[in-house]
Formats: sequence, C-alpha cells, structure tokens
Amino acid sequence: MGLSLTLIIVIMTGLISYQAFNNPEMRAKLMFRPVDIKNHGEYYRFITSGFIHADWGHLLVNMYVLYVFGEQIEQIFTSLLFGPVYGRIAYIGFYLTAIIVANIPSYFRHQDNYGYSALGASGATSALVFAIILFIPWEWFLFPPLPAILVAVTFLWYSSYMDKRGADNIGHNAHFWGAVYGLLFIIVASWLMQPSLIGYFIDQLAAGPKAPNFF
Repeated sequence: MGLSLTLIIVIMTGLISYQAFNNPEMRAKLMFRPVDIKNHGEYYRFITSGFIHADWGHLLVNMYVLYVFGEQIEQIFTSLLFGPVYGRIAYIGFYLTAIIVANIPSYFRHQDNYGYSALGASGATSALVFAIILFIPWEWFLFPPLPAILVAVTFLWYSSYMDKRGADNIGHNAHFWGAVYGLLFIIVASWLMQPSLIGYFIDQLAAGPKAPNFF
C-alpha cells in the first residue's frame, strides 16, 4: 500500500518549508505578496505560499492538523464521494483551491500594501477541519474540549473578530475563508455526488450533544 496523498503533501510541505527556513530569497519568492501578484503577475504565489511557513511551530501545528483531518477527508473523497481515482484528484484539487480561496480576500484588501505578505497552510487546514465537521458535529475535540460544531462556530467568530482587530500577525482572514470554503465544498460535493448525505448531515445535527469520550 502506497503513501496517502495527505502524507505526501505533509512531506512536500515540510521539505519546502525547511529549505525556505534557510533560504530567505526562496522564501521571499514563494510568499503571498498581493503587490507582486498585481504588479508583476506572479499568480503562482496564491499556491506556493501554502507550502512555506514562518517557523517550526507554525509548520508543525499545520502539518499535524493536515495529517489528522486530511487523512479522514481523503478517505471520504475516495470511498464515499468520488471513488478511488477521481477521489484522489478531487482531494488534491480541494486542497490547492482551499489555499487559493483563503488568500483571495487578502489579495483584494492588500493589493496596494507594500508592507503586507503572508505564508502558511492555515487556510487549507481550516478547510479540512470544517469539511469534516458535518460528519461528526457532536464529537468532542480534545483541544479545545468542546463538540466539533461549537468549535466551528467559536473559530469563525474568533477569526472574524481578530481579523477586524488586526492586533497580531496571524492570518485570521485566511483562516475564516478557508473554513467557509471547506464547509461549502463538502455540502456541494455531497449534494452532487451523494445527495443522501445531506439528510445524514441534518440527522447528525439533530441528534444533539453527547457526553465527551476522550479515551
């Protein structure tokens, strides 16, 4: 059995990020810089920025989330929604478009801001987390210790609030829109490929809270 696409993406992102840690010129070339996209047509930055990270902590958190939730979404795509072959293609497409979509609002906001740049896979990992929410809305997360649906609502509120405050260097805007994209993608994909899943999602939500089970 070969490597999963998720693990391949984790390895690729780790290697590219590590190279960029030690190569400032490479990092500058791959970062998301709306000014360079607008003025020089460097549209590749919409994607390459998702494969580099600010530091080891940034990289490890994103890769952990990618591995845990990506494996589940890849399985859903290949066994439930699209089939073994098209599911892999759809999964890659979903991951890459999540990076792009998460960056689009920041592009329009900062296209004339020479001081703005961003990097990291957080928008895409947010999409992966939210793509799984409807399948397990009342399952408890270990951290924070809340049901998935409450984590989702809190995350959206927090990302929107912190983005408006602008008090730190975290890309809350990308987190927010990546999460929204992940949720909408899984709803539309399910409606098109497996309409019965919509009823399943509704039933899962209607089932209501359950007691935590961390072990």
